[in-house]
Formats: sequence, C-alpha cells, structure tokens
Amino acid sequence: MSSVNPSFKRFLGPIPVSPPRILLIILLIVLAWTSYYTIPAESEGIVLRFGKYILKVPPGLHFKLPLGIDSVVEVPTQRQLKLEFGLTTAGYTHPDQVGKEPAKEKSMVTGDLNAALVEWVVQYRITEPETFLFAVRNPGQTLRDLSESVMREVVGDRTVDEIITIGRQEIEDSVLARLRELANLYRLGVTVNQVQLKNVNPPVPVQPSFNEVNRAQQDRENAINLANGEYNKAVPRARGEADQEIRAAEGYRFKRINEAEGDAAAFGAVLEQYIKAPEITRARLYLETLGDVLPEAKQSIIVDESVQQILPMLPLPARLPEDKP
Repeated sequence: MSSVNPSFKRFLGPIPVSPPRILLIILLIVLAWTSYYTIPAESEGIVLRFGKYILKVPPGLHFKLPLGIDSVVEVPTQRQLKLEFGLTTAGYTHPDQVGKEPAKEKSMVTGDLNAALVEWVVQYRITEPETFLFAVRNPGQTLRDLSESVMREVVGDRTVDEIITIGRQEIEDSVLARLRELANLYRLGVTVNQVQLKNVNPPVPVQPSFNEVNRAQQDRENAINLANGEYNKAVPRARGEADQEIRAAEGYRFKRINEAEGDAAAFGAVLEQYIKAPEITRARLYLETLGDVLPEAKQSIIVDESVQQILPMLPLPARLPEDKP
C-alpha cells in the first residue's frame, strides 16, 4: 500500500479489506467472464442449459447464464468439410477428415473379382447443427462409415476397367445420390455436396501386367480408329465413283434412245416418201449411198453388163476441186 499516492488514499478514505469482500469481487469477475460468448462468422452456436438444447444463435456476440448453467457448442455450418478415404492431406484440422487405416479403406474388390485401390473424397456441410449434435452419436464417423459402405457397394457392381477408365463419373454420381439418401434417412443433419474419385489403381504386384493390358487395349483402339478413317475415306470415294458411272450410263442410255428415235423418225419420213414415189425414192437413196461410200473407197472398180473387162479406176477424192472461173 506504500506505493499508492497519499493524496489519493485520503480521497478514497480507508478501504476495508476482508475475505468476504475479496470472494465477492472474485465472484463478480467470474460472473462477468462467463456470461458472454462470441460465435465466429463461419459457425453457429448451440446453447445448452444443463446439457439440454435451448436455442441456436447466429454469429456474433451473445450473452448466457453464467457459472456453467448455459454452455455453447460452436458448429462450423458455413465451412466446407471433407472426408478423405485412402489418402491423407497434411495439416488437416477436422478430426473426422482422415480415417484410422487408409490402406484398408482404399482396398476393394470389383464386380469382375479384381482388386483395386480406390481413393476418394466426400465434401459436405453441416446444415442442421442441432440434428448433427444430438440425433446421432458421433455423426462424423457415421458419415465415414456410410461413405465407405456405399463406395464398396457401387465399385462391387462394376468391372475394374470401368472404375479406372470410362465409369468414374457414373460412379461419383451413383455414390453421391445414394449417400444423400442415407444421410437424410439417418438424420445426420448434413448435406453431401460432392463425391470425387482420386487415384484408382490396381494393386502394386499386378500393376505391370495391368499396364500391359491397357497398352494393348489402346493399340486396339488406335487400330480401329485407323481402320474407320480408311473406311470413311474409301467408301465415300467408291460411292462417288459409282454415282459417276451410273450418271454416265444414264446419259449413254438417253443418247442411244434419242438416236434410235431420230433414226426411226427419219426412216418413217423416208418410208412415207417411198410410198408416194417408189422409183424416185429408190434412185435418190442409191445415189446418196454412193455419195457416202465412194469417197471412202481406196480402189474403185466399175462392173457393167456391157463391159467385157474390169476397168480399175483411180481413187476418187472426198471432195472435187471447185471449177476455176
């Protein structure tokens, strides 16, 4: 007390110090210290009075009954939580994020009785904190057990090729739908947002053989693609050539038909004139025929009943020279 200013001591007067007064001061401090609490922005608070649920409070500063009468449980309802199976992310803070035996979690048997190592992640959010805390004992572990059970069920209905190659998206969708259904059925108070397959591999002892099979399948697919490419090039070309030949044949057919019809029409016209004047028409045809044949003859021979010997004639030109004026 010697360190206190004397003038200040005279102003306050004598301060009696007694054990009851000290206990009262300590009690007031404890009451003030335990009568308020703060909920972080990404969480909601569940207020319990003697262990019984009272109400749910939003983020911010709140007051409660002190001395342990009211207790508050913070639930991260705005945080995206995840469960990892078969793998472990360094620096995780959520206790349910990683399983106790990741190697056993990822070891599975496929529908064609092959072994596979499946790693996956389940992302979820706590949407009903009071249900999450009180409806099911240890809801985080329950969700892990449900996720592993559903994944093993879905993987067990598919072949190892589907799991590793083309069936990943279908597996994720099937597990997500089934897991949401079970989460509602068991009243876990969570919403499953995503199921994502990570690494899917065969067991280590058989990986070289499996890789050989994959390479053979890829070679087969490449050969099929090359054959389809050649087919797509050859077939249209053959079809085009066939169409061209068909059009040429059609054109030749129409040409021959038209020529035959023209010849028939010409013959009919000649026949009509022949009926009218047979001798004249016969003589005209004879002269026209000689006019077409003689210019093509290499050697001409004239044979007549009045001629006693054969007279060779010089080749006639196809066209006689015009008379000079």
